[in-house]
Amino acid sequence: MTNPDILYQDTLPGGCHWSLQMRRGQLLRLVDTDGGANLGMLLYNPYALLERINLPDTLKCQHTFRLGKGHCIYSDMGRVFCSIVEDTAGWHDAVCGAASRDLVERRWGRLAYQQARNDMRRNGLDGFLVELAKHGLGRKDLAANLNLFSKVVADDSGALRYVEGASRPGSFVDLRFEMDSLVVMSAAPHPLNPAVEYPARPVRYEIREAPPMVHPDVCCDARPENQRGFANNRLYQLSIGGVR
Repeated sequence: MTNPDILYQDTLPGGCHWSLQMRRGQLLRLVDTDGGANLGMLLYNPYALLERINLPDTLKCQHTFRLGKGHCIYSDMGRVFCSIVEDTAGWHDAVCGAASRDLVERRWGRLAYQQARNDMRRNGLDGFLVELAKHGLGRKDLAANLNLFSKVVADDSGALRYVEGASRPGSFVDLRFEMDSLVVMSAAPHPLNPAVEYPARPVRYEIREAPPMVHPDVCCDARPENQRGFANNRLYQLSIGGVR
C-alpha cells in the first residue's frame, strides 16, 4: 500500500551514488534497510555552490564528536542546511571522510564494471566526484563528508575504531531541510569498515513534507549556537525574497 505521506521514494543500492535537490520545509528519511549501511553525504547551496557543508564547525559549535537527533548540519556560511529531527541509529560519523579507490582495492580487491557489471566495487570518493560533475563541480569542491549509520569511537590515545553492527536493519534518520540544498550521496563502504567481504548495503530514501517547527524545537533550541544558525537562515531567506 502506498504511504500518502511519501512524496517520492527509491533505494540507493550498496556502493552506488546519487544526488538530488531538497527544498526548505521538506524531510528526507534515510533507512538502513538491511543493517550495516554507510551513507556518505555532502551538502551544497544549489544557488551559490561555493557554500557547502562544514563538519568541523558543525561539531565545534554543538560541542560533540558524533551527530544524532537534536543536532544541526551547518554550512561554511554559518547557516543550517538541515536538522536531525529523528534518529533510531543513534550515532553518525563526522570525522573519517570517504574511502578512496586505492583503499577499496587494498582491502577488498578490484572488481571493475567489465568484470562484475553492477556488482563492481565502488568507492565513496569517486562516487562523490561523479555526482559533483553533474552539477559543474569537481575535486576542488570536495568537503569533509558525513557518514550516516556509521559509528566510530576514539580510545584514550585518540585512535579511531569502527563499531560493527551499530546500525540495525530498519534504522532510520530524518533530516528536516532548513534551506534549499543539493544533496550528494554515496552508499560506498566506510573507510574504517573491517569487513572481510566488500560490504555493499542499500539505503532507502523517502521525501516527505516536514511538520511545522514548534518551539521548543529539538534542534533549533538545543543550543544557543543553533538559534544563531537559524537566525542566519532567516536573514538569508529575506535576502533572496523568501521564494526559494
